Amino acid sequence: MTHATDATDSSLEAANTQRVYQVSRDDLPLSCPTPEQKLWNSHPRVYLPIEKTGEAICPYCSARYELLD
Repeated sequence: MTHATDATDSSLEAANTQRVYQVSRDDLPLSCPTPEQKLWNSHPRVYLPIEKTGEAICPYCSARYELLD
């Protein structure tokens, strides 16, 4: 799977704009920033283990992710 990282790609959201993100099982595996977000102006993509506890915090930007049922 490739991830678009182009700063001019208008289909991508700005990364790290929220403190809490709600995600579904369809979004797994979970990464921060997500594939729908621009990577060029963010921290390196990191995959977060959220499956067991239902929440995860990014070690780079402290964004909190909550897994919806």
